[in-house]
Formats: sequence, structure tokens, C-alpha cells
Amino acid sequence: MNSLRLFEIETRAAEIKLTEQESPDFGFCRRYSTNSSHHLLLKFYIYKESFDMHCRLLFFIAIAGLVLGSAAVAQDEPAKPSVPVFKDGEAQIVAEFKEEKNWIRHDLWVETQFDSDGDGKQDRVHVAVTRPQQTDTQGLVLPVIYETSPYFAGTGTNNRDFFWNPHQEIDQPPPTRLFAPQPIAKSNRPIISSSQLREWLPRGYVVVHSSSPGTGLSQGCPTVGGDNEALAPKAVIDWLCGRAKGFKEIDGDETVDAFWCSGKIGMTGTSYNGTLPLAAATTGVAGLEAIIPIAPNTSYYHYYRSNGLVRHPGGYMGEDIDVLYEFIHSGNPDRKEYCDCEVRDVEMRDGMDRTSGDYNAFWKGRDYLPKMSGMKAALLMSHAFNDWNVMPEHSVRIYEAAKQQGLPVQAYFHQDGHGGPPPLKQMNRWFTRYLHGVENGVEQEPRARIVREGKKHDEATSYADYPNPEAREVAFYLHGGGLTAGKLLTQPPAHQTPQTIVDNYSFDGAALAQADWTQHRLLYVSPKLTAPVHLSGYAQIDVRLAINKPAANLSVWLVSLPWNASSRALTTDNVITRGWADPQNHASIDRGMPLTPGQFYNVSFDLQPDDQVVAVGQQIGLLVFSSDRDFTLHPQPGTELTVDLDQTRLTLPIVGGQPAWDHALERPPAPRRGVPLK
Repeated sequence: MNSLRLFEIETRAAEIKLTEQESPDFGFCRRYSTNSSHHLLLKFYIYKESFDMHCRLLFFIAIAGLVLGSAAVAQDEPAKPSVPVFKDGEAQIVAEFKEEKNWIRHDLWVETQFDSDGDGKQDRVHVAVTRPQQTDTQGLVLPVIYETSPYFAGTGTNNRDFFWNPHQEIDQPPPTRLFAPQPIAKSNRPIISSSQLREWLPRGYVVVHSSSPGTGLSQGCPTVGGDNEALAPKAVIDWLCGRAKGFKEIDGDETVDAFWCSGKIGMTGTSYNGTLPLAAATTGVAGLEAIIPIAPNTSYYHYYRSNGLVRHPGGYMGEDIDVLYEFIHSGNPDRKEYCDCEVRDVEMRDGMDRTSGDYNAFWKGRDYLPKMSGMKAALLMSHAFNDWNVMPEHSVRIYEAAKQQGLPVQAYFHQDGHGGPPPLKQMNRWFTRYLHGVENGVEQEPRARIVREGKKHDEATSYADYPNPEAREVAFYLHGGGLTAGKLLTQPPAHQTPQTIVDNYSFDGAALAQADWTQHRLLYVSPKLTAPVHLSGYAQIDVRLAINKPAANLSVWLVSLPWNASSRALTTDNVITRGWADPQNHASIDRGMPLTPGQFYNVSFDLQPDDQVVAVGQQIGLLVFSSDRDFTLHPQPGTELTVDLDQTRLTLPIVGGQPAWDHALERPPAPRRGVPLK
């Protein structure tokens, strides 16, 4: 019997390797291909003794064909794999990543470390992934842009029939309200949302979305600021970094790995979606390198209360935290009864205290400022100074804390209303630096960018910091009768008679500011400005007042006059800033105490932070009144508030301080006779 030999020819590109080994069987020529298109294998099973000239000819023809074929395969391959491209410190659009038809989309469920819906199993949150096909075809590993939200699967009604009735006496129990029906969840698997895709995926990122606990196809209960809202995105980040399990189905065992993730994650989003990046960051989760919260709610107390006062977000009179719970609760109907009972009807009912408005353990648990110590992510904060829904203090307080902790931090502010991201260029540089690791110098750039009055959002002015480092406190005092319009001056007054106003929610702040005379507010106005005045930071009001009842609202507006009633008025034309407080909380926001009617109390609080240049020809006005029709409760009209004018003071943060204010009041020199004005 002739002995059998196996001759194996292996080639990588144009390299040929010939090996000989024993084989028990006779076979024919076979061709194999490994995962690499450059790696080809030929096997010949030939009797060694029969290896005549004919066989040798076939043998070497096969070798030649293999070499030529391998070279042709190599020639067809792209010269270089598709990778992110950077220019001037920014990730650029890569043509190979841009084609949506080539994007890979899939969804999964990530297992968390909590059971918030009481079913005895760890909650799983629904996650959607969209990534370039090169993460499969080329083994490309990329950073992630991640957005999570309770809104993606749909929301409930804004019908005011299901809101709280604002007609409530101060420090008295509220009227009952109707519960809203549960939202019907929308599902379009594997897609959760299309946000962020066109901005980031073509620039070399994977985009990930998830639905918050108790919303959409995510298990659990919504808690509106509870711990699970921070731990859910933490679990997703842990999965992206290989520390948590992902499953192909909500109740399945087949796992899914994020083999395409570099371990560098950035988060962004607006409003509620901007709150959750901060929530995740406060857990200190490894891998979350940078966040860009846009108009985030950083404290539900500051969203629904103010200095001991029940105060509603602008445009949502009667909304409270339990109303928002119903608005987002689009999750599993089978767990609705449990969630409603445990979260809305026990935890929220007992904790939110719509009677007093005091700051308590319930609200502290939904305040991210005390949790900042664990945060490691680089922070680019974005907010509007005229956002009366999620007010600017939400971002400023976190920005200040991040600076104190030594975190990389920048702030972008504009002059419009709710929402509004930084320019894409600024966001791109931030993520490029902290997710791709490109040294583009963002940490050496000015910390604050502020869009000035009347400018577009991409025309921001850079400042060393916010508040402006040149801002100095300047004190102003009340002179004369404020039922018409008294004077707002920097000289202290002497021995004035206190003035009394009567509460009446029927008149809103705009009407009170424009009234020639009214008993429902006090108005004090500065001289007309002959040079612009730049305000930057927190204005503070110190009021000494007495009330003829145990409780009342106190509202303060800072306005620019004359009032521009035009429909084309800019957001900066009239209201400069606002603030609200409950005089019962004059000593502490933690506990209000009933007032003794007729006794004077000192009430001090900050107005919302601002950065505004008040124009030449305008006057700065201080408006003091009781119930704010657009924000506070509406008690029965008639409560009297008496203000001690001599002991009341407004402090403004003026860039340049007292000299800048004095300059703004200087009378411009009269032109010399015979010299034309230019």
C-alpha cells in the first residue's frame, strides 16, 4: 500500500508555507478560508509514490493560482479601516459612518441592582444601540453618547383637570385632585429614540438610549428623582464597560456584550433628559467621563418649592411631583397598582408636603447637590437665564459645586427660555477631549460663555467665569411711596412710614409693573441709565415686613422699565429676574413657623441668578407683592403685608461695582455750541 501524505499550503497575502503531515485518508483538493480574507488554505491528499510530473504540475498551478488570488483579494480590501477623524480639536464627519442604511440597530435589557416594582426580581431596563457597521466588520471600538429618559415611550395628559387646584390657603391642606389615566406606551423595537444619532454617530460614536425605570419597556416604578433613576443609567454604563449583564429579551437568559464600547461614555439631554446625566454622575460610576446637561432639574424641591413656599414651574400651574409621576408612568400595567400605592400614594403623599412647602428628607433625597462628592465626570452645563420652567439656579448651584471639587467644568448660558444646547462645536470639543482623549485644550479655555441680549446662540461671549469675576455687590434702598413708583437709590433712607399692600392673585406681575398706581404692589425705580449696567450673579432681597395673618406669599421681581408690551419684545426686555419665599420660613427652609399677626420679621433670600446688560435709557425696578398669579398658590385675596421701607434693601451684583453704577447715572456732557453731534 502506498503511503499517504498530506501537503498543506497556507498563504497570508503573498507568503507561501508548505507543510507535510501524515493523513489516514485519501482526499481531493480543498480550499478553506478563515475570518481574514488574506488567510487562504489549500490541502492536497496525495500518494507520495504517485507524486508524478502530472501531479506536480497541478500542485504548482494551484500554488500560483493561490498567490494570484490572494493578491487580488488584498487589492480589493480598503487601504485603511474606517476610523474617527479629528481636525482642530473636533471629531469630523466620516463618510463611512454617515450612511444610515449601514447602521446596526439592536435592543436589549440591562439588569440593575434594584427591585423597585416589588416583583422579587432585579429590574431590567430597556436599552437601544445604534452603531456603525464597522464595529462588526472591522472590529472598531468607539466611545458612546448615551441619553436616557422617561419620555421616550410616550407621556400622559397635560389636562389641568388632573393637576392640583392652586386655590388653596397658605399653610392649609390642599383640595383633593383626580388621578390621571396611565399613558399608553409606544414601542418600535429595536428603536427607542432617534435623538443624538445624526450629530454623533457620523463623528465616530456609538449612540445608546434607554427608558427610565417604570417607563416604556423598562421594568420598575418611576420615582421622579428617587435612587433608581440614578442607579438605572449606572447599570447601563456598567454594562457598556463589561461590569453588568445585558440580555437579549426582557425575561431571557441569552446575554449581550458591548464588545464595541471603548469604556468611555458621555451623556447629554435636555430638561428631564438633562437631569439624568447628573444623576448618573453623582454615583461616581467608572466610565462616565463627561456630561452635558441642558436645562437640568437638579433638585425637585427647587422645581416645585421656593424658600418654604409652594411654587409651580412656569407654564404648569398646579403641577407637583405626583402629577409628573403620572405623566411619565408608561411602564408595565401589571405593576401599576403596586407602583401607585408605594410611590405616589405613600412616599410622595407623605413626603411632598403641599401644605407647608418645607424642605424635608423626601426633598433632600431628590436633590443632587448633596450627592456631588462622588462625581468624577467633566461637566459642561447649559442653561437659559430666562427659563422660568427649570430655573437657572438649577445649573448654577451644580456648576459652583463642580468648581469647588476641582472638576473640569464649563458653562454655557443664553437669554431665551427653557432648553437650548450649547453650539455643536462646543459640545463636540468637550466630547472629543474627554471621550476620544484628544488634547484640544478645552480645559484651558474660558469657563463661561454667555449669549448677550439679541444675539444668536452661536454668538456667545467668553468670560473668565460665572458670575463675572468683576461683579461687586451694590446695595439699593427704597425711597418714597411705592404704590405709585418710589425711588431706588444707593443712599439709605431716613424715618419713612411703612407701606401696606393687599394680596390679590387676580393681577399678574406684568400688570402690576405697568400700573400707575395700585395697592397690590410696591414699585421702586432707579434713575434712567446713561450707560449700560451689567448684572452678573445673584441679586438678594432683605425685607422687613409684618402680615395681618399667620401666613402669606411673598413675591419679588426685578424689572427693566419702561415695560415693552410689544409682541416682539425680547425675553430680556422686561423681567430681569424673580424670587419667591414664605415669610414663615424666615429662619430656615426646613421648618416654617406661623407668624404673629402685626409683628415684623426679617426675610432674606436670593432671586434667580442672572447675567444681563440693562440698556441705556432703561430703569431698574424692584417689584414687591404677595401672590404671583403665574407661580404661587392663589389664596383668598385680602391679606395685608406691611413693609418697613427703612429696613428693606436690594443688593445687585454689578460688574464694576459702585463706580460702574455711578458712571451709568452720570449726565452726558452737553454738546458745545457750534459743534455738531456725531
